[in-house]
Amino acid sequence: MSDAFSNELSALVGFSGNPLDRLSELRDNETAVAELALRADARSLVFVSDTPVLKQGAGGFEPFFTLAEAQALGERLEQVLLGRTEHGAVFATALKPETARRSDPSGPLAIPGREDLALVDLRSLAAKAALERPVIAMMAQAKSVLFWHDRHRFCSRCGAPSTVSSAGWKRECAACDTPHFPRTDPVVIMLATRGDRCLLGRQARFAPGMYSALAGFLEPGETIEAAVRREVMEEAGVRVGRVTYLASQPWPFPATLMIGCLAEALNDEITVDYAELEDARWFTRAEVQEMLGGAHENGLGAPQPIAIARSLMRAWAF
Repeated sequence: MSDAFSNELSALVGFSGNPLDRLSELRDNETAVAELALRADARSLVFVSDTPVLKQGAGGFEPFFTLAEAQALGERLEQVLLGRTEHGAVFATALKPETARRSDPSGPLAIPGREDLALVDLRSLAAKAALERPVIAMMAQAKSVLFWHDRHRFCSRCGAPSTVSSAGWKRECAACDTPHFPRTDPVVIMLATRGDRCLLGRQARFAPGMYSALAGFLEPGETIEAAVRREVMEEAGVRVGRVTYLASQPWPFPATLMIGCLAEALNDEITVDYAELEDARWFTRAEVQEMLGGAHENGLGAPQPIAIARSLMRAWAF
């Protein structure tokens, strides 16, 4: 990433900082892609059932495999060219789900006979900073595009099986000649503020005491601003006026783009939609500072650092 943009808020949130040159101009050049794959410096990230496969040792995790190493792990479902760094081309390899199994129903996924490998979900790797941020960002790219392949093996127009092309960035239907491309679903996530207070909510699935910014999917035909206003009104009954874009975040669970905004609330009264939220309330700036610092007197907390909601809260609170 250029140093000129390294201080953008979007560059500082989780799953950002992807260093890859995506080589979109080469994707339809099968010879060039094959040559990249044959180079000794070509590497691959490997996934089974959307979980990263990692080499593990005394020094921690190693996420990269040579393409030969990846091929030796099991039968491949897909291989996608993610791009290239100064160290060489980077691919993403999806292995068949049966490559890994659990020794018991509650046990972790593992590849039989490979005690040197671990399967660790991407959210845990990011939350624990178990790998460098640029690697986590590349894994986010890989996870999202491999998820798309897993869910789009048949043409959505005629139902016939589709085939992979463009180095993994397109699927084509021979039956009706329809091309299909990976999709990213836009989600608005917004911190509604009113004077020295901001609106936060929590869902029942959140960690105990954690409050976060409200969020929801952007619907067809909506602007970002309209989606922000609709979601805040639907979830909390609060009307919103001016909306300001702040930052965005790739969120690979499974493949969304979080569009972070600040929103000016126009009323105080909250009407919680309990089908969406367990609770919603106003927090003062001082309270949010305490939550971010883990020092709230009632034990209330903020989202993990990998989440853009925390970045929105910090940008407003300090």
